[in-house]
Amino acid sequence: MEKFLVFQCDLDNFIDDLQKRLTANNKKIEELLKEEHKTYGNFVKPMEVMEEELEEFFTPLSHLNSVNNSEKTQEVYTNALPLITQYSTQLSQNIEIYTAYKAILESQKESLNYEQIRVLELNIEHFEQSGAHLDDATKKRLEEINLRQSELANNFSQNLLDATNAYEYIITDAADVEGIPQSDLETAKFEEDGITKYRFTLQMPSYIAYMTYGKNAKIREDLYRAYVTRAPENAKIIEETLALKDEMSRLLGFENYVAYSLKSKMAKSEAQVLEFLDSLLQNSKAQAKKELGMLQKIAPQPLQSFDTAYYSEILKKEQYAIDAEEYRPYFEQKSVLSGMFAFLQKLFGLEFTLIDEELWHEKALSYDISVNRRVKARIYLDLEARETKRGGAWMHNWQAHSTNLQGEEELASAFVVCNFPASSKTNPSLLRHDDVVTLFHEMGHAIHHLLSDVSESEVSGVNGVEWDAVEFPSQFLENFAYEPTVLKMFATHHETGETLSDAMIEKLVKSKNFLSAMGMLRQLEFSIFDMKIHNGTHSEAEVQSILDSIREETSLIPTPSYNKFQNGFAHIFAGGYAAGYYSYKWAEVLSADAFYSVVDEGIFGSKTAQKYADIILKNGGAKSMQALFYELMGRDPDTTKLLRLNGIL
Repeated sequence: MEKFLVFQCDLDNFIDDLQKRLTANNKKIEELLKEEHKTYGNFVKPMEVMEEELEEFFTPLSHLNSVNNSEKTQEVYTNALPLITQYSTQLSQNIEIYTAYKAILESQKESLNYEQIRVLELNIEHFEQSGAHLDDATKKRLEEINLRQSELANNFSQNLLDATNAYEYIITDAADVEGIPQSDLETAKFEEDGITKYRFTLQMPSYIAYMTYGKNAKIREDLYRAYVTRAPENAKIIEETLALKDEMSRLLGFENYVAYSLKSKMAKSEAQVLEFLDSLLQNSKAQAKKELGMLQKIAPQPLQSFDTAYYSEILKKEQYAIDAEEYRPYFEQKSVLSGMFAFLQKLFGLEFTLIDEELWHEKALSYDISVNRRVKARIYLDLEARETKRGGAWMHNWQAHSTNLQGEEELASAFVVCNFPASSKTNPSLLRHDDVVTLFHEMGHAIHHLLSDVSESEVSGVNGVEWDAVEFPSQFLENFAYEPTVLKMFATHHETGETLSDAMIEKLVKSKNFLSAMGMLRQLEFSIFDMKIHNGTHSEAEVQSILDSIREETSLIPTPSYNKFQNGFAHIFAGGYAAGYYSYKWAEVLSADAFYSVVDEGIFGSKTAQKYADIILKNGGAKSMQALFYELMGRDPDTTKLLRLNGIL
């Protein structure tokens, strides 16, 4: 029988409720540790269920703080963070639990299944990476470091959100908004003192609109400068964060944070990662220079960083006769969503049923996902931009598929959050194709979590998956957003009902790898920077120097000295990707390889697609992705497929 939690978060009593739960958990741990003959069933499973229930309680708060950010959510989240961090740190350093897990694995391994063995192995590794085996003084210092790191990550993210919301550029001259798409103009337009004005902000839909279509280079530069100089106070946070990560790593016996980070990933050394990234750099550079040359030909002056999006759009129209705005009427949000559901039903047999329940915002939706007419999971969608929501797009898992202490099945749930143009009674939410790709990407993450058949929550869905493999399912699914047969399932004009023509689809597909080598260099810059700054402690000046030296290899256009991109690099300083940003490209090797196998088999009815569901999705993190991928393809990943995907080979 299906069971899903009701979404609720009592902000007024959250801290008291959290403290009660943590106290009860600590008491339960003491009781479990008193058990003389510890087994998986009487010790590990109760611990696992207890942690899953705590996660289920805490997730609505972190979700609300991201999608309905307010002074109240900030206050409660900020007060809750030290409590949960201290509890987690103490738990991860409890030598008695660590010893018990090691003893259970050693003495009972023959009677355990592979899921249970994986839970124990990952926990033991986690304990060792948390310093459970170290002396009390060292553990105390590690606890202090973890607490401070959580505070710094939260401050970094909040500074960025505050800076983004604080800026606006008001345009009064209609000539300066010529060429801006009508839908973006409607969003930007307001009346003041009888004068029509236009407000552009650093929120993604608004910022991208002017940078892509705004003809006034001075305004583009002002917006760009505001964007790349956000939150200068984050520079000191970066400095302290790097010092803390380095100290923590050394206390745990690692040479630096890179070595610590890679311990639990598919890639095993800094040298291996940098060699991987450099090979992509060298293979992409020549094509990137050609692409830049094409851009420079149509620009009346030497290209600047704030010019590339604008002239790229002009060149794209010239080369492919593509105007992204012409496509938006065919990508009305509701149509895209229902079409994506239809695609997933045809590919994997999934059915989506809208659920009537009160959620955190009137625009949020929830659907039950069924397989073979049996409810399997629930997904929550919050797709439109608003001021109280942090930027970007993400999937956040809530419940994990598992069995409880009574042996009953618990079903999975997850959130998909995006920042698409807001709809109103008079204006539908019309997506760019990039938005469509984003939706497919996040849905790839979601079904990876939701379709798991694993019984142990700690390795169910995305739990337990190596960090550099976790993007594999999301990238795999996003690639289908360019496939003609898939596009025809939902790309219909929201007013006329006309399906996107073959000619327009062909242009879209051909434009997929437009300036792809330049895009590759940009991602490689981020990845190399991430690896190199996490190999030790670095001052604010040294961080800038490292970035500057990397840009000499990756940036074909000189970067303005005022560009402090690092202060907004939330992925690695507030989002968990530290010494792991390379994972996007690493996982893309896996996704490109599997994707082309499905496409070559005709997509629908593909044996690889069915195996993908049965092996990759159903197993979640219960086996290493290295083993699962080999089981799927019968061989190691083919790295050349990544270059093929980007049109470089």
